[in-house]
Amino acid sequence: MTWDPIEADSIDAIRNRDADPLRTLARGDTPAIILRGAYGATDCAGLVARFLERELMRDPTLPAQEGDRRRIDIGTSLGNRGADQEDFLEHAETTRALFGHLFAGLADPVEFIYGALQQLAGDGQQVLTAREPDGREYGPAIFRIHYDGHAYPPHIDHVTLREKRFNYAVSRFEHQFAGILCVQNAVSTGATQGVLHHCLWTEQIQPHIRAHTFHEYAQEQGIDRCQVDLQAGDLYFFNTRHIHEVPAVEGDDPRIVLAIFIGYNEGDSDIFVWA
Repeated sequence: MTWDPIEADSIDAIRNRDADPLRTLARGDTPAIILRGAYGATDCAGLVARFLERELMRDPTLPAQEGDRRRIDIGTSLGNRGADQEDFLEHAETTRALFGHLFAGLADPVEFIYGALQQLAGDGQQVLTAREPDGREYGPAIFRIHYDGHAYPPHIDHVTLREKRFNYAVSRFEHQFAGILCVQNAVSTGATQGVLHHCLWTEQIQPHIRAHTFHEYAQEQGIDRCQVDLQAGDLYFFNTRHIHEVPAVEGDDPRIVLAIFIGYNEGDSDIFVWA
């Protein structure tokens, strides 16, 4: 049986193929849910122009300087800032304030990605920005801008399995997904936004991740993989417990995505979203 994504150009078409696509994603029966051409290409270009205008990203047409970062985040990352909960939650406030005016005149990409997720979830679950019991909210999403040479080797993303952040409300979710909206491709690299391996993380897999020998292990075990190629405006969701990777950016044009993490439990009325 092949391990294929659920792919269409509308949410209705996806739900016609699978009545409960998030449950299917949680159970590992599909590598990804892919929504093609969902966010306008003109708005994607407008976002890039806005980031340059406000100096939120490095202009790729200018010579790189020593010390320039190969990844720039616009938003608040739990993975990077979560060690200090107060700092993380305070920084998340500044992100929400920034996003409150950053998209003026453009289709709001954060509202778009939340709306798509809500439609996939259906009426039985509510998509919310993640929050602590006292009501303080996390960052709702994050833009990641990747320059020449930046890559993600085989890894997983998970609040408890990887980051061990048991002091956060999102630790109650068994399943963690990611949502990725392609804003701009790195032209020299092409459209590949991710490679997903048909292998859920376990403690037995971790030594291969740590030693950077997962590719050899996957070949020996005959593990299937799915390559996700996106154009600007395409959106996909995947289970972050599957081993996944992203090829290195090549050339001057950065790869730009809007990313979210998603906490999901079957039967839970809430779906939490954060960055």
